[in-house]
Amino acid sequence: MTKVFASPAEFAAAAGTHVGVSDWITVEQDRIDLFADATGDYQWIHVDPERAAAGPFGATIAHGYLTLSLIPVLTQGVYRVEGVRMAINYGLNKARFMNPVCVGSKVRASVDIVSAEEVAGGGHQVVNRVTIEIEGVDKPACVAEIVGRIYG
Repeated sequence: MTKVFASPAEFAAAAGTHVGVSDWITVEQDRIDLFADATGDYQWIHVDPERAAAGPFGATIAHGYLTLSLIPVLTQGVYRVEGVRMAINYGLNKARFMNPVCVGSKVRASVDIVSAEEVAGGGHQVVNRVTIEIEGVDKPACVAEIVGRIYG
């Protein structure tokens, strides 16, 4: 269920809390191949199913940056902030790829609001910790601190 915040200020006031968990999505080979096309990263562990089957993971794996790039699609179902006229990515404090995402795996995002502070222009800079979990696997695929700015 999507958590709805009535305003950027209400969202910022929730710093230090767990917001929620997304639905699962399946990482298919088509998505991995499209990411390889977009980035030019055609390493065999991502795009050669035959060779990857005999490799260290037993299948192709998603690029780490593909896993990171799934955060917007995963988190859109976790929360929504009303009254936002503009939201921008401001960067990352930290991102770690702790476990590979094998083709066909299901992943989801768990979101915590780490901090929020007011910035010039009537906005808030917010740091969210997003943990990308793999269904049936204890160790997460990725933990990232995402920095964004929201303006009401």
